[in-house]
Amino acid sequence: MNIKKVAAYTLGCKVNQYETEGVLSIFREKGYETVNFDEYADVYVINTCTVTGMSDRKNRQIIRKAVRNNPEGIVVVMGCYSQVSADEVAEIPGVDIIIGTVDRNKIPEMVEHYIKTGKSIIDVKEGILRNNEFEEQSVNMMEGHTRAFVKIQDGCSQFCTYCIIPYARGPIRSRRLDSIIPEVEALVAKGYKEFVLTGIHLSSYGKEVDGNISLIDVVKAVAKVDGVCRVRLGSLEPMYFTQDVIESLAKEVKFCRHFHLSLQSGSAGVLERMNRCYTPEEYMEIVNLVYKNMPDASITTDVMTGFPGETEEEFIESIEFLQKVGFAKIHVFPYSKRKGTLAAEMKDQVSGEIKKKRTDKLLEIASKMEQAHIQCFMDKTLDVLLEEPSTKHENHMEGYTHNYIKVCVLAAKSQRGSIVSVKINGCFSDYCLGTVVAIE
Repeated sequence: MNIKKVAAYTLGCKVNQYETEGVLSIFREKGYETVNFDEYADVYVINTCTVTGMSDRKNRQIIRKAVRNNPEGIVVVMGCYSQVSADEVAEIPGVDIIIGTVDRNKIPEMVEHYIKTGKSIIDVKEGILRNNEFEEQSVNMMEGHTRAFVKIQDGCSQFCTYCIIPYARGPIRSRRLDSIIPEVEALVAKGYKEFVLTGIHLSSYGKEVDGNISLIDVVKAVAKVDGVCRVRLGSLEPMYFTQDVIESLAKEVKFCRHFHLSLQSGSAGVLERMNRCYTPEEYMEIVNLVYKNMPDASITTDVMTGFPGETEEEFIESIEFLQKVGFAKIHVFPYSKRKGTLAAEMKDQVSGEIKKKRTDKLLEIASKMEQAHIQCFMDKTLDVLLEEPSTKHENHMEGYTHNYIKVCVLAAKSQRGSIVSVKINGCFSDYCLGTVVAIE
C-alpha cells in the first residue's frame, strides 16, 4: 500500500496551530503519514496569517518553498491571508487548493477530489461577517508540543481600527463545553498535562450564547478533568477582568498565573484612535487587581509602535506607562497598514524610519524589564514543564513555569513532558537556570 505523505506549516497564532493540527488529524485518519515541512511530501498545507504586511510576505515565501520542495506535490493554502487576499494567493504558481477560514475539515476531501480530477479548487466563503457557526474540529495530538492547545472560541467583533482579523475570521463564536471536555480527556490520555485555552477573542467566550456560560466556566471544567495539571489562557482583552473574575481564577490551583493582556499602547490618545475601549488608568487597575490576588503572576503584553498620528510625546507617554506596569515580557511590533481598515485611511501615517527607531527603543526597554522580572524569582522553587533540549546548556532541558518563565535544568530527554520542581539558582537576560528538587 502506498501511504501518502502530508506536511504542514503554520504561521501566526496558537489558534492557527490548533486548526492545522485538526486538519492533520483527519489526514492521519485517512492513512496519510505526517512529515516535516522541509521533507518531500505529496501534500503541503500552509495555514496563513495576515496580521501584518510582514506576515503576508512570509506567507508567500512559505508557499513558494512548498512548491520547490516537490513541484509535483499538492499545495493547499488556508487561513486568514487566503480569506482576505485569495486573489494574491491564486497568482502564486503551484498553488492547487485555496480555502479561507471556513470548511477546514473538508481539506483532505478536496485533496482527494484534486487527485481524481486535476482541477484546482478555490473555495473561499463570502459573507464571513455573517458567519455565526463555530466550526468544530477534533485534535487527537499536538505534534511537536508538550502543551496541548484547545481552541474554544473564534472570531472577533471588536473592530479595532488597525485590525483586519474581524474581516478574516468573522464575528465571535463559542465552542460548546460538551465538545471541549471530551477532547481534553482524549489528550490527557495521550499524556498531556498542560492545556492552553485559545481563541481569536478569548475574553468574549460565551457572550453570544444564551445562558450564563463564560471563560471562567471553561477553566473550571477543564481543571476538573482527571490528569490535567495546568490550565493556561491565551491572549486576553483586559476589560474582561473584573474583580470577581480575578478572584475566581486565583482560587483555581491549576490555573497558570500568567496573563497576556493585550495593551497596544500606553497613550490614552493612541488607544482612543485604535478603538481599544479602555484607558491606561483602567488597564493599570486590572494589573493591580491581578497582583493583589496573585503576587507571583507574570503579565505579558503586545505593544505597537508608529500607529497613525503617534507623536513623540505619545510615544514617551507609552514608554512611561510600560515602565510603570513593569511587564514580564513585551511583544513589540511596528504598525502595519492593512487595506480595508480605518487606520489605513488615517492621516499622519508615521514613516518607516520613525517606526523602526521606536521599535528598537521599546525592544531595548522590554529586554531590561524581562531581566528585572526574572531576577525576582532567584532562590525560589518553581514547577517547570520540561519541553525540549536546551540550546544554551548541554545535557539540559528547558521549559516554562506556571507563570511563564523559561527555565533550564539538568535533565534527561526522556523527562520531556514531566513537571518538575526546580530551585532557581541563576538568572540571565531571558531565562533562569535551576536544579531539580522533585519530580511529579
